[in-house]
Amino acid sequence: MKLKALLLISAALGCVAVPALAKPKAAPVKTVAAPEAVEVTAARLRDAALTSDVAYGFVSDLTTRVGARPAGSEAEKRAAYWAAEELKRLGFANVKVESFPLSLWVRGPESIEITAPFPQALVGTALGQSAAGEAEAEAVLFDTWQEFLDSKADVTGKIVVLLQPMARASNGSGYGRLSGTIRGRGPLEAKKRGAVGFVMRSVGTDTHRFPHTGTTAWQGEGGLPSIALSVPDAEAISRIKRLQAEGKAGPLRLKMKTGGSFPGVGESHNVVADLIGSEHPEEVIVVGGHLDSWDLGTGAIDDGAGMAITMGAVKAMMDQGLKPKRTIRVVFWGSEEVNQPGGNHSAGGAAFAKAREGELAQYVVAGESDFGADKVYAISLPETDDKTFAVKVANVLAPLSIYVDATAKPGGGADTAPLHEAGVPAIDLKQDGYDYFDVHHTADDVLNRIDPAQMQQNVAAWAATLWLIANTDVTFKAPAK
Repeated sequence: MKLKALLLISAALGCVAVPALAKPKAAPVKTVAAPEAVEVTAARLRDAALTSDVAYGFVSDLTTRVGARPAGSEAEKRAAYWAAEELKRLGFANVKVESFPLSLWVRGPESIEITAPFPQALVGTALGQSAAGEAEAEAVLFDTWQEFLDSKADVTGKIVVLLQPMARASNGSGYGRLSGTIRGRGPLEAKKRGAVGFVMRSVGTDTHRFPHTGTTAWQGEGGLPSIALSVPDAEAISRIKRLQAEGKAGPLRLKMKTGGSFPGVGESHNVVADLIGSEHPEEVIVVGGHLDSWDLGTGAIDDGAGMAITMGAVKAMMDQGLKPKRTIRVVFWGSEEVNQPGGNHSAGGAAFAKAREGELAQYVVAGESDFGADKVYAISLPETDDKTFAVKVANVLAPLSIYVDATAKPGGGADTAPLHEAGVPAIDLKQDGYDYFDVHHTADDVLNRIDPAQMQQNVAAWAATLWLIANTDVTFKAPAK
């Protein structure tokens, strides 16, 4: 029985299947994905930026925490150091605040009224850098700047009044025709001819009763009291002028007072931050907006928006985990709004360029945003031998309804002009400024005037454009001197 049992057990064991040894699997073949085309990345970045609220959040905080930021003021200084900390928090590198000297001007009490023939108070504001003073005198009225220049009228001991309106245009061309002439030179010309005061219609396109301030040529303590009237008040004076022509009104007399002072030399600040390039960190693209604002509003559209848009464009890259090959430098320039003794303007832009004289040959291009936050409709690029670059830009920006303006030659704005003059090419993303001068330099320049969706379109346009510049080998021709 034992033998039979053993035989049965052996037979059973023989029936158990023994698995064959498995063949070793072949190692998987590693495949390397082709790098994403630069235009594809730019388009992806563009679309992501359209949903980002970083820029709007930045300008909201700036105008809430600081408010108005007059050049050289404590508020501008607070804004500079707040912005520096915010840039660090957002992940920017090499963040610093750079100070530079500035001759100061501070607004004081101001008023203007008609004393005859129809006594009434008017709404006006002193021009920046105009002198303190009081005057009560007959007013001599001129419809245009050219009429004033051509006139032989004796204005000695009188108040000169310029009533020329600003033309509304999407590109803002009507502004430059008046800001550099009537506002910039008017008080000096009136003083040369013996006037005791200068009044002008605000350089603006609105119909509300907010006067527009703005810089005039530096006058110092010996200058004329100079005031910009709100548009409705200037139009009231134009109606009085017509009544005078019809023999229905006598001479217009005005009483005006301004209290501007010149405290001496203080300081202003630029804020600088980098997104460092991964392959060519020494090649620098500069973008930004200006830190200072006028004192009447909170500087939302001029130029908190420009700061936020350009910063937001670079932050969009960081949020997508993208690193440009070239360095992108964000600058918030101080003291763009004011003139200085000797006719110097944009002290922050000049200080930034001077501090980097030895490295500007490595600067690829410079651009600034300083025209509010309404949509970008066109871009102009510097000359380049790369004929395909403009096509790439056009293709990526087309979904944003932006075209490449091949006829324009970008020259930079007030802050980038010193870089441009030193040989750095400029780019210009053109915004729709049709309504910009309704609130520009007024008490109505506040956060409510920014449309978040249009700001996002700006950020998307800048982000895509900067990515294409930073991640191609494009080089731009230096501007002609």
